[in-house]
Amino acid sequence: MKSRSRIMIASIAVVVVVSALYITFPESINAQLEGNIFATHSGGTISTTGVIIDPVYTTTTDPQYTEATVEFDPMEYLREFNYGTVSTLPDGTTLREFTIIAEDDQIMEVSTGIFFNVWTFNGTVPGPTIRATEGDIVRINFINNGAKSHTMHFHGIHPAEMDGVFEIVGPGGGQFTYEFEAGPVGVHPYHCHVMPLEEHIVRGLYGVFIVDPKESRPAADEMVMVLNGLDMDFDGENNFYAANTIPFYYQNNPIQINTDELVRIYVVNMVEFDPINNLHLHGNLYNYYPTGTSLVPLVYTDMITLSQTERGIMEFEYKYPGKYLFHAHKVEFSEKGWVGMFQVNDNLEDKKSAEKVDYGS
Repeated sequence: MKSRSRIMIASIAVVVVVSALYITFPESINAQLEGNIFATHSGGTISTTGVIIDPVYTTTTDPQYTEATVEFDPMEYLREFNYGTVSTLPDGTTLREFTIIAEDDQIMEVSTGIFFNVWTFNGTVPGPTIRATEGDIVRINFINNGAKSHTMHFHGIHPAEMDGVFEIVGPGGGQFTYEFEAGPVGVHPYHCHVMPLEEHIVRGLYGVFIVDPKESRPAADEMVMVLNGLDMDFDGENNFYAANTIPFYYQNNPIQINTDELVRIYVVNMVEFDPINNLHLHGNLYNYYPTGTSLVPLVYTDMITLSQTERGIMEFEYKYPGKYLFHAHKVEFSEKGWVGMFQVNDNLEDKKSAEKVDYGS
């Protein structure tokens, strides 16, 4: 009885306090109870009285808010390659033309209920995977629709005036055309190079540039994995880590691959603030080509260590079906989101083909 009486007294006290606050600070109480409404990446809205990390638009009264919400599918991004608009120059050289638009007013739901003001190339983080063949002419029509100055800096070989460092492109529709010969063979990052560089990269202004050899690599199930970190409160420490931006995504949505089928992963480390990152593959080893500039693998391993913007190509096949993890072996990173899974399925088609082979009679 005494405990019940205490609970009732406590409840009455809470009601009295809240009522008093309503009388004294009615506007602030209403604001807290109503909360803020945010659009999600799927187009829905949520209302919360909690703290939203680094928001741009805090109510749906701003008509730009829903338009500025990023829709990003890590599974779609994984195997999506942009080869540009292709034409042939008078001398017979292939020209690949791309349009890249920078924006810095986007909102992205990076985890359930966690929103982040991202800066994007073509509306996503990472930006599009640009792909060409060695010797092609690459022409990038860059448009800066953001409120800040931005550029595009490509790792690789190109003239100084195409380096994206000193050719600052102003906000509000500034434009610049980058044009260079694709090379060398391999996988290279591109990113904004305006200072403060860390902020422009951490907020999302980066992507992948693949240069294929003139003699194609063997056929494979090809994927791109950009290893990234998210410093949500800009204190110089990452709060989340991921492969392709969304923490834990590939753990909750395993990547489907087949047994006895070559898998090729273009991996690029874009994590800032932490000096190293790594990638460990369970139940298998892989041939690794640092930067991808050589067609001969350097090492056969199950883990690589990468510094900022370091990259390479992984190739492997799974013999046995089942679920296999891949993750950072720096445990803090994996516990904060940089972990995924392959669902390896029996390649029944290959087995059927093998059964149909006629060895003569």
